[in-house]
Amino acid sequence: MIHLSENENEYSEDALLKLTGAVPEPDRASMQAALERQSKLAKPPGSLGRLEELSIRLAGITGKIHNSLDKKVILVFCADNGVIEEGVSSAPGSVTLAQTINLTRGKTGAAVLAKEFGCELKVCDVGVNAEITEPAVISRKIAFGTQNIAKTAAMTREQAVRAILTGAELAISSVEQGADVIGAGEMGIGNTTTSSAVLTVLTGKSVEELTGRGGGVTDETYRRKIRIIKKAIELNHPDPGDIVGVIAKVGGFDIAAMAGAFIGAASMRVPAVIDGFISAVAALCACRMCPAVREYLIPSHASYEIGYMAAMKEMRLRPLFDLGMRLGEGSGCPMAMMMLDAACAVINDMATFEEAEINDSYLDAIRGTDAFSVKGS
Repeated sequence: MIHLSENENEYSEDALLKLTGAVPEPDRASMQAALERQSKLAKPPGSLGRLEELSIRLAGITGKIHNSLDKKVILVFCADNGVIEEGVSSAPGSVTLAQTINLTRGKTGAAVLAKEFGCELKVCDVGVNAEITEPAVISRKIAFGTQNIAKTAAMTREQAVRAILTGAELAISSVEQGADVIGAGEMGIGNTTTSSAVLTVLTGKSVEELTGRGGGVTDETYRRKIRIIKKAIELNHPDPGDIVGVIAKVGGFDIAAMAGAFIGAASMRVPAVIDGFISAVAALCACRMCPAVREYLIPSHASYEIGYMAAMKEMRLRPLFDLGMRLGEGSGCPMAMMMLDAACAVINDMATFEEAEINDSYLDAIRGTDAFSVKGS
């Protein structure tokens, strides 16, 4: 476990290497035990679908068959992006500050959903382009927004490392304070532009394949957004093999901090929920820095942004649901956490065939086969 806040020198690449090295592999024995328990529960094999899969994944994450996610924490990292100077967004930069504060006052979509489903929301300023006096906002500002990636690198390498470790620190401290599951969201005008830039570099796909309209833009603005992303990549020459460098050159403080939060949660053997597109790009960065992190990631919803599924494919993950959402802020995390609760309830509380006094020998002929799918369905 790492503690970063007391010593500036601990925000270093050595500290980041120490953190990534602290992420354990999943507990395969616990996963096997969970699989065996699922096979004994009084139901047709596999009939609870992904809830069964989730319960097995949770066993691997925590090392326990029976889990209870009593304390749910969603971390929202807020930061501005200098690239908005290029006119890539319909919203002004001032919205980042306004919504950062509104998140703490329960007035945003993510805040309302978090409250409805009993999740604690922690709002962290890692790079808002304004002084924030709201005491409920956790102040970890790296800088007053990033630089314009169409003109220069978004941030220094040192700032990127600091942002990653800041996210990790907040995740780790949340677990130390009792969090059983962590979600990661963001708030920052212009961050679909930076996310598409990072994803383009990491996947090698075209900018057009991975760039959506974010919060909504005109056709002219959308074409400009694509041109600016191409220009930023050409200008900054990010190396896809150097994830810290990619974030520093064309990313954002929010992406960096979320990537760190995913790694931090994994280092503590706690599941980490991915929100939408920007969160998914951050999760991919975390996986590229530390492949073991993948086993701890739970995608929530399928984002409406076109680059989202490309990020999922790179991580070999599949979202839990699709409601056509594209808000961000961590808004998908509360609902995914409820699905994790459902998975826990199934494996914890369902009766086995023996407990239900049912002779399950009638299932012998279909166990281990696909006896449920119908061709063409």
